[in-house]
Amino acid sequence: MKKFLISIVAAVLTMPVFAQTNSGGFSVSESTLYYGLRLGLNVSTLTGDIEDAGSKAGFNFGGVVGVRLTDATPLYLESGLYFRQFGSKKDKNEVNLNYLELPILIKYGFQVTDEISVLPYLGPSFSLGLGGKIKEEGVGSYASFKSGRYSRPDVGMRIGCGAEYNMIYLEMGYQFGIANIADWKENATDDATVHNGAFFVNVGVNF
Repeated sequence: MKKFLISIVAAVLTMPVFAQTNSGGFSVSESTLYYGLRLGLNVSTLTGDIEDAGSKAGFNFGGVVGVRLTDATPLYLESGLYFRQFGSKKDKNEVNLNYLELPILIKYGFQVTDEISVLPYLGPSFSLGLGGKIKEEGVGSYASFKSGRYSRPDVGMRIGCGAEYNMIYLEMGYQFGIANIADWKENATDDATVHNGAFFVNVGVNF
């Protein structure tokens, strides 16, 4: 995790140099199509019928593409593909859930200055679990998505806000799970209910 955080800091420090030589990225008044790269940090947890569900740091990275929906208003549809880490950690108990994720976001652009745009957004995300490990004190570790633990499909909702200066992009938001990812029974008759949730901060560039 320390190496990852150092990488984020290095990316932030080098982006202004990149932007100065490649100005004119996203523009609310002009852009009809854009592409972007994202890299960031998740602080996630699990809610519902689960014990020892503290917060856990993870990372995400991916690529996006956005298209303007109408000439009359700066309304954009953005999608892409991400690798994201969710889960929880408390003391020696830890859940690691790694996903491939497809968000579908509606963004509205505000041109604050000639060089700064602000884009609040909202939309669903669709994920498929790729792997991960569960660590339980006194039990050991085992696969997160094996039968009887967590199901691979997940559906969530993202809400957040991004800002761009030239080509540099920064966003913050929250993602909460809608689908029940628990694949076990809380007792002999009732199914358990567990949802993902995460705050996130991403940096990136738009082209």
